[in-house]
Amino acid sequence: MTRITAARSSQGTERSVEISLRDRVRAGDPDAFRQLFDEHASVVHRHAVRMTGNWVMADDIVSLTFLEAWRLRERVLPGDDSLRPWLLGIATNVTRNTARAARRHQAALIRVPPPDPVPDFADEVTRRLADTEELAAAQKALSTMRRGEREVFTLCVWEGLDAATAAEALGVAVGTVRARLSRARKRLRKLTELELGGGTGGNNGTEDATGQTRVQRPATVGQLPVSRHQAARSTQEKKR
Repeated sequence: MTRITAARSSQGTERSVEISLRDRVRAGDPDAFRQLFDEHASVVHRHAVRMTGNWVMADDIVSLTFLEAWRLRERVLPGDDSLRPWLLGIATNVTRNTARAARRHQAALIRVPPPDPVPDFADEVTRRLADTEELAAAQKALSTMRRGEREVFTLCVWEGLDAATAAEALGVAVGTVRARLSRARKRLRKLTELELGGGTGGNNGTEDATGQTRVQRPATVGQLPVSRHQAARSTQEKKR
């Protein structure tokens, strides 16, 4: 008899505390909500995990559940029942809405057209590097030309103009354009041969200011070049 009385007394105490918590939650007491969270958050989380099978989603559901409970706090009815069923009901609705939103999001993603394949820029980068090297070589070649030759070469070769159109653009005769283009191509061909030959041409000559090649006579094999002063001294010594 004593145990039954003690049990009833304990239940009555818990109910009175719960009723007090209900009143405080209904009144919007922050401390009451803190207590409600501490006592029932783990229960709500376990319920969400079982319904979704997703721990991360369950964390979100717990947060949304207590936010919704705060919004619906005035709907808490007075009485001596536990707030646990009320929270689990809110958690169930939140889980249902979350799953519905996830399905809508997935359906929207399916309707979105697939993205275009990302192109491989390796060939483009290689091509641009090659273009840069070719441009540098072309600039080097153009620097060896006279201005008129350089202008004609640029218009006719790079821009693709014919001789008549280039002549009209430069204000010169068509024959002048053709002559300059011929000289420019010869210079370019010679520079190419020098580049391929490691910087040495097919002869030992040098080009003077007039564009003519002056051939330098090579020294006889085994003969060292001597100056005029040394040659004169050698002649005087022989006479002695």
